[in-house]
Amino acid sequence: MAGFEEFWAVYSNLVLGIGINALLALSIWLTLACGLLALANAAFMGIGAYTAALITMNLGWPFPLALAGGMAMPVLAALVIGVPTLRLSGVYLAMATLAFGEVVRVGLLNAEGLTGGALGLNGIPQLTQWWHVALALVLTLAVLWRLRRSRVGRAFEAIDGDAVAASLMGIAVDAHKMLAFALGAGIAGLAGALNAHLTFFIGPSEYGFDRGVEILTMAILGGIGGLPGPVLGAFIITVLPEALRDFGNARTMVNGLILVMIVLFLPAGLWDPRRFKGWLRRGAR
Repeated sequence: MAGFEEFWAVYSNLVLGIGINALLALSIWLTLACGLLALANAAFMGIGAYTAALITMNLGWPFPLALAGGMAMPVLAALVIGVPTLRLSGVYLAMATLAFGEVVRVGLLNAEGLTGGALGLNGIPQLTQWWHVALALVLTLAVLWRLRRSRVGRAFEAIDGDAVAASLMGIAVDAHKMLAFALGAGIAGLAGALNAHLTFFIGPSEYGFDRGVEILTMAILGGIGGLPGPVLGAFIITVLPEALRDFGNARTMVNGLILVMIVLFLPAGLWDPRRFKGWLRRGAR
C-alpha cells in the first residue's frame, strides 16, 4: 500500500493525463468514423476548459454544473460552425477547422478581461479527482460502443465509405455529420473541463495547432478500427515522453523516431481488428 501511495503521489497527474487524452482521442475518432477530417478538437477543448473554469471561479457553481457547461459550449460552437464547414470535405475541411481553432486561440488572447489574455487563468480550483476521469472515460466508451452498434453507427460507416451512396440509400448525410461533429465537440469539451480543474492553470497556447495535431496523432497511431485504438494511442503519446526521460535532450528525437516506425510498419495503427483476425486464422491452421 505504501508503494502504491508513493507511485500515486509521483505519477497521479500522468495517469489522469492518460484518461483525459483518451477522451480527446475518442472525440476525434468519432468524427473520423463518419469520414470527417475535422481538426477543431483542440479548440473545443479550450472552449470547454475556459467555460468550466470561469463557471467555477466567477459563478461558484458546483463542479458537475461546470462540467456540463464545459460540454455545452463546445457543442453550441460546433452547431454554429458546422453548418458552413461540414459542406467541405478532406483537406478543405481540415483547413477550415484549423482556421476556426486559430480564431478561438486569438479570441482567448484578446479577451483579457475575461480569459486573462496571454497570462491565462490562474488559481482554478483543483476539483478533478481520479474517479471523475475514470467515470467520464467509462461512460464515453459505453456510449460510443452502443452508438457504433446502433442504426446511427451503421449510418456513420456508410457515410465514411461513400457519402453519395449513403445519401441515395436514404441516409441524412448532413444531419449525421453534424451529430458526429457535435458529439465529438462535447467529449473534447469534457476533457478540457476536467483538465482545467486538474492543472490549476490554463492558457491559450495549450489549445493551438500543436495540440490539434497531437489529438489526431493519438487516434491515428492507436488505430481507428475500434474503440481500443484511440485509448491505446493516448496511452503511448502520454507515457512515451516520460519513459524516454533518461535520453535527455535527445528525447524528442527518439520519441519521433518511434512514432515514425510505428506508422511505417503499422499503417492501420496498433489496434487493427483485421490484423488480429488474420493472426487467428493462421493460428487455426
